[in-house]
Amino acid sequence: MPNIKSAKKRVKVIETKTLRNKAIKSDLKTALKKAQTGDEAAVKEAIKKVDKACAKGILHKNNAARKKSQLMKLNQAN
Repeated sequence: MPNIKSAKKRVKVIETKTLRNKAIKSDLKTALKKAQTGDEAAVKEAIKKVDKACAKGILHKNNAARKKSQLMKLNQAN
């Protein structure tokens, strides 16, 4: 446990950010699983969630682009 005041604050901030990141990741994974059915609305929603996760720094931009590409490919196949 940190002794310095600023280090204690960083621990609190990191906990908050970790919870936010977990929630976004979980939501994204759920959306991606729903999109696997090939439903057009679900694919659109998943792409939106991928973009949001990328914008918030949860996903790397290349990772997000790859996921979106896979979703588009899946959507075109159905």
